[in-house]
Amino acid sequence: MRTLTFREAVRADLPAVLALLADDELGGNRDAADVDDAYERAFADVSADPRNHLVVADEDGVVVGCLQITYIPGLSRHGAERSLIEAVRVRSDRRGQGVGRQMMRWAISEAERRGCGLVQLTTDKSRADAQRFYRDLGFVASHEGMKLRL
Repeated sequence: MRTLTFREAVRADLPAVLALLADDELGGNRDAADVDDAYERAFADVSADPRNHLVVADEDGVVVGCLQITYIPGLSRHGAERSLIEAVRVRSDRRGQGVGRQMMRWAISEAERRGCGLVQLTTDKSRADAQRFYRDLGFVASHEGMKLRL
């Protein structure tokens, strides 16, 4: 029986996390699986920021999923902190087996435990399966997201 746990990523997990980011139709065009100085700096910055958490799904010592959570303080919603979830990935051979659902439920529980008033995320408009997945978890497409590439 496999044991799935969720924990903060450590530097030794970086190659596996990058492989997850690159093993994706969209990510393959913007991320690389090779660790370089830019990824080292980004990992160090995320790890040093108490409001950022790079989380891995660890299955018996093997990274099979990841996500990044950023807790954002704000004045709106009566000063409620919000949880922003990004970079949700599950290893291709483990997709469709509940890993992503367990990982997201864990992240939502962490937001509730922390007292967040809202959990938000974005997903690319081309990801119909991901949109269905998030709707099944209770997320509502309530806003139109926009990005400006720099």
